[in-house]
Amino acid sequence: MKTIKVLGSGCKKCIRTEELIRKEIQTANLEITVSKVTQPEEIMRYQVLSTPAVVVDEKVVHSGSIPEPGKIRQWLQ
Repeated sequence: MKTIKVLGSGCKKCIRTEELIRKEIQTANLEITVSKVTQPEEIMRYQVLSTPAVVVDEKVVHSGSIPEPGKIRQWLQ
């Protein structure tokens, strides 16, 4: 099963990113685990300099802004 992590401190952009990802998963009727990572030590483990960041199956695919829905759909495939 695919897993997605949203890295961020809990800012509005981080919350919006998680909402968009969950919405696209629901729209596509997929079973994908989404979690939020807020611990700075764990975020640093991914060597991310700006948040929100998105990790798909332990690979950083995006950081520093709210991703576009089309980009999210590509990650879900």
